Amino acid sequence: MSAARSMEPWRWLGIPMLQALAATILFGIPIRVFGLQLPEPVFPMAAVFAWAVIRPSVLAPFCVLLMGLFLDIFWGGAMGLWAVCLLLAYGLVLAGRNMMAGQSRTILWSWYGVVTATAMLGGYLFIMLDVKSQPSLVSVAWQFVATVLLYPFAHRLIERFEDADVRFR
Repeated sequence: MSAARSMEPWRWLGIPMLQALAATILFGIPIRVFGLQLPEPVFPMAAVFAWAVIRPSVLAPFCVLLMGLFLDIFWGGAMGLWAVCLLLAYGLVLAGRNMMAGQSRTILWSWYGVVTATAMLGGYLFIMLDVKSQPSLVSVAWQFVATVLLYPFAHRLIERFEDADVRFR
């Protein structure tokens, strides 16, 4: 296990936020390989999950809000949709943080899947209310699978910073 890093906000909030947004832009490039487009996972979900598990913070919800608004603008969706979904995920993880503390990688991955499913279900329902039409369940399922496969990035962030602030152990 690696040594804990300091809890400077730019290090545990700023860098992962920029990485998630850069990955979103990279995967948003319209490249087709054998007629298939790159998946569109919700990269910020990994950072959102990790930030809530690492420690409560005043800055993290603002970063989550900014990432959600960026996703709304980048994908051309309803303004505030992804912001609400990511904040919902952050709140769920923060509420269950004590149950997740000290759990194995597999259990945390399961929690990540549940939180991702809840956020995407919320987004699905909000889109249904907004456009008064049902989004494609297949597309949502593929986006869910692609996002759940991002858990190793969240776990890496958790391992790097979980022991950095002894006040929240």
